[in-house]
Amino acid sequence: MTTDRLVAVTGATGRQGGATARRLLAAGRPVRVLVRDATTPTARSLEAAGAELVRGDFDDPSSLPAALEGAAELFAVPPVAFGPAGTDVDREFARGRALIDAAAAVRVEHVVFTGVASTPGRTGGSEGKKRIEDHLHERINSVTVLRPVRFMSNYLGSIPIGVDGIVHGVHRHIFPPDEPVQVIAVEDIAEFAALAFSRPDRFAGRSLELAGDAPTPAEAAAAISEATGVPVRYEQITHAEAAALSPEIAQVRERWAAGSRWHADIEALRVIHPGLRTFADWLAESGTALLRKRLLETA
Repeated sequence: MTTDRLVAVTGATGRQGGATARRLLAAGRPVRVLVRDATTPTARSLEAAGAELVRGDFDDPSSLPAALEGAAELFAVPPVAFGPAGTDVDREFARGRALIDAAAAVRVEHVVFTGVASTPGRTGGSEGKKRIEDHLHERINSVTVLRPVRFMSNYLGSIPIGVDGIVHGVHRHIFPPDEPVQVIAVEDIAEFAALAFSRPDRFAGRSLELAGDAPTPAEAAAAISEATGVPVRYEQITHAEAAALSPEIAQVRERWAAGSRWHADIEALRVIHPGLRTFADWLAESGTALLRKRLLETA
């Protein structure tokens, strides 16, 4: 890996950006992370690991060019935006456009953008992400797009939208219990990003649908139970429950029931990245300890 080109990382206090910043730092790359608040524990931890902290706020576009000045490459994770009716697509796109325009203004050479996995008829996974991707290709010549599926680490969180996480030993989601669902470790998103930064000649112009395994929700719950020693079961939410949570969740459940599926080619990805983690790998590496702690706290 070329080690002297500065990489700017957005979303570094989140999961994908944080994993990528730490992966690049471990490889000896100079890393600058854009943060709104440099005093948070996560930001301070990244600084202690060797990252340069700069203020960069997607909702304050004037802060972005100075934050990116001097960076040769960019890991871009424009944050999703929510309004009273659900996802605010226009605001999400405005954030992504502001970042891309700032990168173009200071001549960032290569951007690795991480979005959402595609499904048939929905390239880019969502309207906001697709609009950002399109604008990115218009403004930056060298682009790699990563489209990850559902994170394995989602099991660790109690997502405030009413699905995902594990609450009182129950994991609830939209998926049928006995059909495979692709998942990815955020550490592997970071690995693909690092590969793209190390070989822009190989990865520029490519879009990669990312997954590492495809257990059924019932299999995943059983694996968590066995690994942690804490009983966990899976429940699929009904259409009525999904609609009560939000129209968007109901629409996703309907599309999934109609056969709209993520379609990452896991075996082809394993050729590019032989260390691609399975769900069992993730549990053994870090998931079990983190899940056991979380499950005991919420039992």
